[in-house]
Amino acid sequence: MARRIQVSHPLFAGNEKAYVNECLDTVWISSIGRFIGEFEKLFAEFCGVPYALTCNNGTAALHLALQGLGVGAGDEVIVPTLTYVATANAVRYCGATPVFVDSEPRTMSIDPARIEERITPRTRGIIPVHLYGHPADMQAINGIAARRGLFVLEDAAEAPGALCRGVRTGALGAAATFSFFGNKIITTGEGGMVTTARRELYEAMKLIRGQGMDPQRRYWFPQIGNNFRMTNIQAALGLAQVEKIGLHLAKRRTVAEWYGRHLAPLRDILELPIEEPWAHHAFWIYTILLRENAPIGRDEFMAALDEAGVETRPIFYPMHVMPPYRQPDGSYPIAESLARRGVNLPTHGLLTEEDVAYIAEQIARTCVRRHAQLVGV
Repeated sequence: MARRIQVSHPLFAGNEKAYVNECLDTVWISSIGRFIGEFEKLFAEFCGVPYALTCNNGTAALHLALQGLGVGAGDEVIVPTLTYVATANAVRYCGATPVFVDSEPRTMSIDPARIEERITPRTRGIIPVHLYGHPADMQAINGIAARRGLFVLEDAAEAPGALCRGVRTGALGAAATFSFFGNKIITTGEGGMVTTARRELYEAMKLIRGQGMDPQRRYWFPQIGNNFRMTNIQAALGLAQVEKIGLHLAKRRTVAEWYGRHLAPLRDILELPIEEPWAHHAFWIYTILLRENAPIGRDEFMAALDEAGVETRPIFYPMHVMPPYRQPDGSYPIAESLARRGVNLPTHGLLTEEDVAYIAEQIARTCVRRHAQLVGV
């Protein structure tokens, strides 16, 4: 069988099977069961906040947090243009408008220096995205928000366990949202979480999550809500995963260290991920950039690696080039450059150093072969 290295793969190294089987044996398989509360409690403790709410996916978590924060029609929310589409979509779900900001080139996250120029009287808040596992500069972003009276909602879908100046993601804004999709650092298959230190916000979101039903009066609905609940089976997986989150994070950091060592000789062709002095990278996925003078374009580079049995994926397209959000005259040069040159390499807990060495070897061969073609050797 030809060698095939997947870009992502879940790692089950704890009580996943035992907890899921308990759900099946007790028939607590829907949105009631012990694992939901235990998962929320342990994840909140991990993030360093008092409250956490499970959701059926990360997009729903964003939508729920924005609703809890009171975002509605006519409002504007600042988001990075370089992000997964859910960040912008969740703002639209509330009837509000996402306002895009360019990226900071080192971390690829939203550039704090460009935020204030995008604030208007309609701006309600800022959603920084901890892209690919490196935290955004939350000190700068929170400073802007405090001066301008805005909320900060972390999109931490890709960065549980990352640190900004010693504070863990999930505790760096009014609220934070996480994704537990199958390719994330910890997974429930599909699933999400909202964390917050604000009890009033927690209670508001809890009401919205369950169709708006009054917790003291069953089947009485004082407001319109949504069904954003997680199942007990998903939470069983999540509890087992967060029990081992230190292992999951350590394995990804080890993979990143292997990549750094094996790709170091290619620094004249590739830009490797950085870790700012004030940050701790979660390394959801190891992202490289082809330098502007690289002998090969991104799509050709990815196709060559695919032929060698290495699955990759491009980094996200900026929101301002997407049909629903297109801005033909928008100027976001850093995000556009990153999107044109960025490639996500396989990153998961089942990789071996031999796998990483093989990937690095195929990258080198691809670039050398293309360079030889260009110079006619």
